[in-house]
Amino acid sequence: MADERVRVRAFAPGRVNLIGEHTDYNGGLALPFAIAEGITVSAHAEPATGSGPGSESGPARIEALAADLGERDEFRVGDRAPAGSWRAFVRGVAGELQRAGWTLPSAHVHIGGDLPRGAGLSSSAALEVALCLALLELAREPRPPRPGRLELARLCARVENDWVGANTGLLDQLASLCAEPEQAVLIDFRTLEVQPVPLQLCGWRLVVLDSGERHAHASSGYNARRGECARACELLGVEYLADADAQAIEVLPQPLRMRAAHVLGEDARVRAAAAALRRGELQALGALLDASHTSLRDLYEASTPAVDAAVALLREQGAAGARMIGGGFGGSVLGLFGEGVQPPARAREVRPSAGAHLL
Repeated sequence: MADERVRVRAFAPGRVNLIGEHTDYNGGLALPFAIAEGITVSAHAEPATGSGPGSESGPARIEALAADLGERDEFRVGDRAPAGSWRAFVRGVAGELQRAGWTLPSAHVHIGGDLPRGAGLSSSAALEVALCLALLELAREPRPPRPGRLELARLCARVENDWVGANTGLLDQLASLCAEPEQAVLIDFRTLEVQPVPLQLCGWRLVVLDSGERHAHASSGYNARRGECARACELLGVEYLADADAQAIEVLPQPLRMRAAHVLGEDARVRAAAAALRRGELQALGALLDASHTSLRDLYEASTPAVDAAVALLREQGAAGARMIGGGFGGSVLGLFGEGVQPPARAREVRPSAGAHLL
């Protein structure tokens, strides 16, 4: 039997998607990287017998504290919370692990970190991944085979889809789980193959600038865009929009034609960006970032005035390229700055960092 007083800490990073927005659920390509900021989950199990929470019969009881919010939650594994709340993420991870055959003990969970919520840096996926890693360490015998990174990513995506109410893909979870320092990860969402791509900045800088407008997948236009893409696939007779022919999409009604045009164009930009990074051509990467934002704004209609203003500010300050990140409808924007060019004072530099791990 596992140590009933075991204490674990797990860290999962946020991510910046360099390029490849709204391509994941369309069977295309994306090129994210993990950042140094993230979510840390500390957890310890209560004894299975005696006077603690674990002495009670029935499903395990978990107490969770979200330190940055100053809020607590206490629940039985399997209980649900209102979709969209932080409690739904915590309860969803515990519930999905139980559904996958893991026996969780009653436990106390502390959630902290330095990743802002709603800024488009994937705080939700970081929370899910860190919780998964921590709770897996607490699981009691007998244990199923330990899940691989892809299986963990799928479990976390089910939390987003079925417990939180956001119809997201696997991009954020795979980026958090598979990242390496000084590298981006090229993800093919048709095959789920992940390849490292060198992200050597060589004096250049990547920065994120918060637009000041919060976003949440479950309550934004994100789900509506997914529905539009699904409808376009039905009309074209393809499984994924990335499979569509550029000429074939001309028969689609608007706005479906615009959505499909963005997906096909963005897929091509991801390929071009990976090739540019392998050649060390960062100036070319900047032009691709600009083109990505234009497409997201005009064809996918996922931007907002606040996001556009943040992109414009980065360009006015001399960015070689800038675009919205994180799915849009608010959040942060990304800018690429050459050597000697100073970003705005309130922009934060980000560098490709390590993926999720136990501490």
